[in-house]
Amino acid sequence: MWLKACLNGGRAPGDHPALPLTPDELAADARAVAGQGASAVHAHPRDAAGRESLDASDIGAAVAAIRAAVPMLPTGVSTGLWITGGDVDARLAAVRRWASLPDAERPDFASCNLSEPGFTDLAVTLLDGGIGVEAGVWSPQDADALAASGVAGRVVRVLVEIIDVPADEAVPAAARVLHRLDALGVTAARLLHGGGTATWPLLEEAARLGLPGRVGLEDVLCGPSGEPVSGNAELVRLALALSSRG
Repeated sequence: MWLKACLNGGRAPGDHPALPLTPDELAADARAVAGQGASAVHAHPRDAAGRESLDASDIGAAVAAIRAAVPMLPTGVSTGLWITGGDVDARLAAVRRWASLPDAERPDFASCNLSEPGFTDLAVTLLDGGIGVEAGVWSPQDADALAASGVAGRVVRVLVEIIDVPADEAVPAAARVLHRLDALGVTAARLLHGGGTATWPLLEEAARLGLPGRVGLEDVLCGPSGEPVSGNAELVRLALALSSRG
């Protein structure tokens, strides 16, 4: 199973004892998850005060540290609109500056949510800067928006993300999004994942469908039976063991 490790997300210090925040911590976790079989990593870099940041200097520092630790590991970051307090123009200006980063500091890809305003301008800015786009599709309506955006054929992959959905509703919710993408003729590669209690059912479903998946402390803080986990590397190990049983 092609598995991406989502290392930290927007979680606060103390949410988990092993939550990586600094560039060095992200680099150490990237090395650890790669050692367990992760195929890529996704991170939310922080500024000096520990806040999520889209500033080029913070993005570059985190990506450079990960690349130095695991040179061949594809590395992505977030463009979540909440990071700029909902300011679409500030986000676009910050992301535009990523194109000037040296190769060693520039992300391979960035996730962009269709549910947030400004998707198309943001995606084109990333693509023009040599950074791949992962389109975050949370609903059939998001699938419609992606198909109408004009960039559906240029994205690296579609992230079918089932968020804030109970575990027993996660697989049907994912099926509705996947079916809508099919109906719209969106042929980009897909990655299926959930958050919270939806995480583990959707990892099993991704394995059953032969789709890439995602796991990490951004999405979930416990194992498939609710057991405590030591950190991202253990989550990756558990996810790959689960998929191999499928």
